[in-house]
Amino acid sequence: MEELIILGIESSCDDTSAAVLRGRTLLSNVIASQQVHVQYGGVIPELASRAHQQNIIPVVDTAVRDAGITLGDIGAIAFTRGPGLLGSLLVGVSFTKGLSLARGIPMVEVNHLKGHILSHFIDLPDRTLPHPSFPFLCLLVSGGHTQIVEVRSWDEMEIIGTTIDDAAGEAFDKCAKVMGLPYPGGPVIDRLAQEGDPERFRFARPRVGGYDYSFSGLKTSFLYFLRDRVAAEPGLIENNKSDLCASLQKTIIDILLKKLVLAAKERGIREIAAAGGVSANSGLRSRLTEEAGRRHWNLYLPELKFTTDNAAMIAVAGYFKYLTGQFAELDVTPSARVGEL
Repeated sequence: MEELIILGIESSCDDTSAAVLRGRTLLSNVIASQQVHVQYGGVIPELASRAHQQNIIPVVDTAVRDAGITLGDIGAIAFTRGPGLLGSLLVGVSFTKGLSLARGIPMVEVNHLKGHILSHFIDLPDRTLPHPSFPFLCLLVSGGHTQIVEVRSWDEMEIIGTTIDDAAGEAFDKCAKVMGLPYPGGPVIDRLAQEGDPERFRFARPRVGGYDYSFSGLKTSFLYFLRDRVAAEPGLIENNKSDLCASLQKTIIDILLKKLVLAAKERGIREIAAAGGVSANSGLRSRLTEEAGRRHWNLYLPELKFTTDNAAMIAVAGYFKYLTGQFAELDVTPSARVGEL
């Protein structure tokens, strides 16, 4: 029996992506990023959905061609149902329905966040990547979500810690905007932080119980710190940009690691993974590696191309659901909030 060839479609925010997997082996992964949002300092939902409409057909066509297959070879279509921007999700869901009807291909709906977590089970054509054993803890950090998830199997996951306000990615982006850095701010802060002194400035740290996170206080304290200091030192930001970025990044990473270390210790789990856009941060990856060595963790960091929103992770999550016959009906609708999935 030939392995399943599955097409993945991702359109939850501002990246239009399509990927093709044979089983869990990646054949292609195409991403069209939207530059239109840079001038606004954040994603504009209406502009995002319009860009998805323009991009989705050429992106899917390119992914199929790059994989060396035809539409007739596809055995299933996995798509992001949510969470995300409703208009953006609608484009991907509608396209999937149309292709499913036209070609008689079954559909599989995927939770975007589960896709990030299960990206650790993608293999490449030239090598098998290391995969975590169950159960494992996943630090899921992105622009909109910060969670610690206990993953017991591909379909049994429990969020044991989450942000009660802003996510880590939001803190990066909002603080970057205050400093006049371009959007998205996270990668810019990461680059500048490598040249700065992380001990130069100190910022507020939250006191939140359990494994939950909070970044709103940090963001606010950073804003007030700059407002008060800049009034006295007009050139503070420009003259200390690298140190500000290094200190801010260290604070965010310290907050993330404190709860992850606590969860790993109390749950008795040494299989540790990271996922989501912020998992590409070089400072976070370095600290996770240090903690893994110190605490004897088996650490799994995604390849950088699988950290941002991509359809390969949607396809591999869909692959697992396909194996157990969990198909979507044609009346399926997108869901903007994870709680509705």
